[in-house]
Amino acid sequence: MKDTFLRYTLRVDRVLFQKFRYIAESEGRSANKEIEQYLKRAVARYEKEHGEIPVDNHED
Repeated sequence: MKDTFLRYTLRVDRVLFQKFRYIAESEGRSANKEIEQYLKRAVARYEKEHGEIPVDNHED
């Protein structure tokens, strides 16, 4: 069975991430789930303006 979740390493400024983690915790989420929410909103905004993004389901 294929894992639907992609693991991705993110390099980011330490202070910026500490502030981001604070925001995530204030929303009741982990930093990972908060990043996922940001990504979902960004994709939704883009697709609303430009149309649906085609996805190759075999690409990682």
